[in-house]
Amino acid sequence: MTFDHVCRRTEEYKYGGRVAIGHVTQATSLPVADFETMAKRLAGAGVALTVLPSTDLYLMGRHHTYDHNLTRGVVPAHKLLRHGVNCSLSSNNVLNPFTPFGDCSLIRMANLYANICQVGKTADMQECFNMVTWRPAEMLRLTDYGLAVGKAADFVVLDAAGPEMAVAEIVPVLYAFKRGRMTMSREPARLHPPRCS
Repeated sequence: MTFDHVCRRTEEYKYGGRVAIGHVTQATSLPVADFETMAKRLAGAGVALTVLPSTDLYLMGRHHTYDHNLTRGVVPAHKLLRHGVNCSLSSNNVLNPFTPFGDCSLIRMANLYANICQVGKTADMQECFNMVTWRPAEMLRLTDYGLAVGKAADFVVLDAAGPEMAVAEIVPVLYAFKRGRMTMSREPARLHPPRCS
């Protein structure tokens, strides 16, 4: 739990809004009052947090010898958002010894996070989507993020009715564009009627 040291250094060097920390798995064991104190400290210093659900889930609790009630170690980032802490969801590794499973899908990571942290409210599901879209862009201080005239036109098209459903259904990417040029496409799934014999 070195977040306070990071906050002090961030304030000392006036780097608020340009610093992010990752994992912070010990925060899952904090009493509510201490968790809220941490949230206010991070928000006040302008330190963002990136949660890495796959890595944290796979690694946390492995040292325990019992077979039940294992520590999960995934910080409930959606609760930090309520205190003004910018948070994102990601994976820093895929198919390596620390995160042996995955396909680089951030929508899948948001869904995994929602399951682990028992996110159920529509607004919180929308925030799960935001934590893999504009919130990380804000952390990176991307000025040309989003769809508007004059912006980079880097975007994906998802097969979803809304952001919360994209997360809930782990929807596939239908199209991806880089600088306005289509770089990939996928046909939407089709249902075929059963054959009668």
